[in-house]
Amino acid sequence: MSETFEIKSSIKNYEVSVIKGGAKLLAKEYSEFIVIDKKVHELWPKLNINNSLQVEAVESNKTLATVGELIEGLREKGATRHSIFLSIGGGIVQDVSTFCASAYMRGIKWIYAPSTLLGMVDSCIGGKSSINVGKYKNIAGNFYPPEKIVVDVDFCQTLTEQQLVEGLCESVKICYARSQECFDIYVDMVDLESNLHDLDFLKIVSLSLRTKKEFIEEDEFDDGVRLLLNFGHTFGHALEGASNFAISHGIAVGLGMISAYRLSTDLGLVDVSESRVKKLLDHVAELLEKVDGLTDTLNKTDMHVALEKFKSDKKHDKDNYYAILYDNAGNLVRHKFEKNNINEEYIVEAFNYLRIYKDEI
Repeated sequence: MSETFEIKSSIKNYEVSVIKGGAKLLAKEYSEFIVIDKKVHELWPKLNINNSLQVEAVESNKTLATVGELIEGLREKGATRHSIFLSIGGGIVQDVSTFCASAYMRGIKWIYAPSTLLGMVDSCIGGKSSINVGKYKNIAGNFYPPEKIVVDVDFCQTLTEQQLVEGLCESVKICYARSQECFDIYVDMVDLESNLHDLDFLKIVSLSLRTKKEFIEEDEFDDGVRLLLNFGHTFGHALEGASNFAISHGIAVGLGMISAYRLSTDLGLVDVSESRVKKLLDHVAELLEKVDGLTDTLNKTDMHVALEKFKSDKKHDKDNYYAILYDNAGNLVRHKFEKNNINEEYIVEAFNYLRIYKDEI
């Protein structure tokens, strides 16, 4: 069983295939130049990948230095401007691969096979990459989509439960941002009472990607409706940094959706009894309960440091903060609010709410 569709882009259209099995054939076809997550290489020896460029997928490697190493590696292997390389890995590998492909000899073709659920349901499409420079997270970026994307959901077999939760946090974010109908379809697919590894990931990934496709084709360069997909991210990126990345990206996005609720209520944007928001928060809270040690990590995280990380987000302007929040109908809105002491106290309260939300939702 598989599903294939096309993403329309002003840069170039590209194909997405969602399949169960087949990564081995892909690796064989593009065996000459492969960039792969080191952990995936260890977990999937049956891919029979030799002489690859391996990336340790940790946040500290999402840098220009890693991009430079990949460029050097491709050159040493004899890649030309007409070569195609295959990238296998999660979001960090995707980000450095996108940068590498766009820069190598002024741009070469590449193919992406996401190996994490988070990459499968969200980041693999849209052509967008971001890397860290110095102390600034995601400060440098570009748009450079691959020739095609092959999503093999069999990679989910070796993911941890926490990694599955990360992907599901991003998936529910996309579906909620689009419509009530899409959100309801997602919730019907994701039975949290069952073992997460038993979920139908082919259906979940297809739903998420087809939903995100609508956003990116309507707003390719992230200056309109696609901004709603930043839901949870302004808070989430701040939590990642404040915890020294003990809180991983997908988990931070889930927490960010909860913090957005608290800030929305403090700013008077949403009523605490709004049923659609409550349904989302209940689902996200149940997902996050599966993350071992999350309460302890939150208790150790300095939320005033999180505030400083929030304040440095690139989406703000000189006088105002911007965040994706809830309105009184439970829909998402890009809200502008003034930089002042009162609002900054609200932001800290929204972060602190993460320590008690389970008692209140």
